Order: sequence, then C-alpha cells, then structure tokens
Amino acid sequence: MGDLEFVQKCSSGDSSSWNEFLDRYSRLIYNYIYNVLIAKNCPDVKTHAQDVFQEIIHSLIRDDYTKLKSYKARNGCSLASWLRVVTVNFTLRYVERLKPAVSLEEEIGEGLSLKDALAADLDPARETLSDREKAGHLQDCIAGLSTEDKYFLELYLNQGLSLTDLMKAFRIARAAVDMRKSRLIKRLKECFRRKGFELDS
Repeated sequence: MGDLEFVQKCSSGDSSSWNEFLDRYSRLIYNYIYNVLIAKNCPDVKTHAQDVFQEIIHSLIRDDYTKLKSYKARNGCSLASWLRVVTVNFTLRYVERLKPAVSLEEEIGEGLSLKDALAADLDPARETLSDREKAGHLQDCIAGLSTEDKYFLELYLNQGLSLTDLMKAFRIARAAVDMRKSRLIKRLKECFRRKGFELDS
C-alpha cells in the first residue's frame, strides 16, 4: 500500500489504520520535535516535547483529518518527509510562542548576524535584481529543490537556525552542514544563471 492510499484509509476513520499510523510515525514525530527543541535551546525539553507531540497529533485529526488529508505525495514526497516538515514547522511556531522571534541582528556564529550571512550569500542576486524580481526567481529556484534541501533552507534562511543548530538538528558533522549550505547556495546561483542573470562567482 502506498503512502497516499494509507493516508486516505487513516483519514476515512479506519481505526486500525490510524493505530498503524501512530505505531509507524509517533517516534519519528517525537524525535524531530525533540531535536528542534534542543537546537533552539528550549528549557524543559521533555515536557515541551510531549505537549508539542499531542498538539501535532490533534492538528492532524482536527476537523475530520483536514491537515492529514492535505498530504498529496507530490513530487514523490514520502509521508515520512512530509510529516518531518510539518513537525519541524509546527515545533518552530511553538518555540516562537515561548520566546521572542530570532532577530536578524542576532549573532549566528563567527561574529556574523543572520542578516550579514544572508547578505553575503545572496549579494550577487541583489546587485542584479530588484527585491521583487529576486524573490520571484528565488522562489522558483527553491521550488525545484528536493524536499530535503527545502527543509534545510527553511531552517537556515527562514527560521534562523545557526549552522551549529543545524548540525544538532540533522545529527551530522559541522563540515557536512557547511558542505550542504555551500552546495545549496551554488545550486541557487546556477538556477539564477539559467534564468538569464549573470552572477559573480
């Protein structure tokens, strides 16, 4: 049975399928909640992780499984990958309710703020495109990335996790995080070039 068919059975009210869903994915959901809370230096992680887990499960089944039914397996995205993105985004929003949002001026390591890091990475695009054009082309380029790469960019660019935080969240070495960041920036720059915009190397 494919993921989409499985979700359809779960959301139809089939109790055995829903129990199987919980057996399969509860640990995955909890682990990603836990990793994000650790990466964001959240106090009392275990208590908050349990609260977030219950909220996420409830959000999936609320209003006749509306959220769960939104999984469509687009572009070959597995249910596990989709749940990971849902879980990470939900947990980050939960953390934002606990403390102020990350400031663009906050240091993310090596004496740089998030604003400085983004400026360094995307300066060539700024020089060539207006903000609106740049945003549109960047959105197109990001849409062509894999689910894994979109997840990385969401955490780094949109949610403001530092490279050290990403190392904890992905459970990989700092060198691997640096390599992935560099590869993604390079791919985005190459995508801009394919759209007819010459960028400095």
